[in-house]
Amino acid sequence: MSAASLTADRRRIARLRETALGLAHPRSGVSAAEIARDLLALQAQDLPGAVWSLGLRGGLTAEEVLDAQRSGELVRSWPMRGTLHLLHRDDLRWMLSLTAERQHAAAAGRHRELDLDEPQFARAADIVRDRMKGGGRLERSELLTALVAGGVPTDGQRGAHLIGALARRLVVVLTGPTEFALVDDVVPPEEPLEKAAVLARLAERYFAGHGPADERDLAWWAGITLGDARAGIAGARGQLEEHEIGGRILFSRPGLEPAAPAVRLLPGFDELLLGYTDRTATLHDLPLESVVPGKNGMFLPTVIVDGRIVATWKRTVGAQRVSIVVTPFLRIPVAREPALRRAAGAYLAHLGRPAAQLELTIADAGASAAS
Repeated sequence: MSAASLTADRRRIARLRETALGLAHPRSGVSAAEIARDLLALQAQDLPGAVWSLGLRGGLTAEEVLDAQRSGELVRSWPMRGTLHLLHRDDLRWMLSLTAERQHAAAAGRHRELDLDEPQFARAADIVRDRMKGGGRLERSELLTALVAGGVPTDGQRGAHLIGALARRLVVVLTGPTEFALVDDVVPPEEPLEKAAVLARLAERYFAGHGPADERDLAWWAGITLGDARAGIAGARGQLEEHEIGGRILFSRPGLEPAAPAVRLLPGFDELLLGYTDRTATLHDLPLESVVPGKNGMFLPTVIVDGRIVATWKRTVGAQRVSIVVTPFLRIPVAREPALRRAAGAYLAHLGRPAAQLELTIADAGASAAS
């Protein structure tokens, strides 16, 4: 395959994904929880970044997104890969029915090292349910204090692993940055589904909100086996459109159109990069270390031009100014700078700050221009 055709394939995939992920046509007047439902789930260990991910897709302020979480309509938990995600409350039970056991098995070795066993998990669940009955909510520190008072030690990393186990077992869920509620108080009950039906739902929803992507992307994203990913695709095939791009078979929702050229400021863990195991459509020839320095798992916020990463950015919020410094990997054409300023202005609006407070700096770039 020629370099030109490879670049064209990557651009096509990236622009289709921008549309699927809700970046091409932000949905005004739609709640943060509904936007999360469109994505199925979005990585959220960096909560302000996840809040911006939802905000930019709906023109929502940070407070509007956080209000949706406080109400319990939008929840934060560990539905897959042992990583915090934001998702609509209606999607928590069925996702964990598929992934909880696998996550718990992955943590079993560490649980043994910490002397955590099934009786302690059961005791912790009883303590928390009793302490929070009647709709009560607890900050993380209060939850841990309650466990200790009930005879379940939380020293070292025991506390974090106990909370993770309680979340996977549908006992607790985060309804604020560090606030927990009982799942049964905020998440509606749901009749259990057969595994085949859950896999089909997972495949349909993932590809609707992330496609075009392939079976390996789905398996990695959901933390399931490749065999289960293939079974889910087979079950959902009537709801999916198949693409052959660059010799790969990819799936998406039907009728997907590529996004128009645009400049976007994305948070570090946005699904445009995090939603796939193959990230070359967005990175192009950039090494992943460009946005994950030191391979430490911390993804930097990125500037996207026409679906491609061209820079990173960071912000400093002051009383009167919000400074945004853009550090390009490729020279950003002067003609695109007004669009970059508008994208930065949208971020200020998300923070509830006027555009006049923006201080935008573009650092020196390499010799090549983004095109």
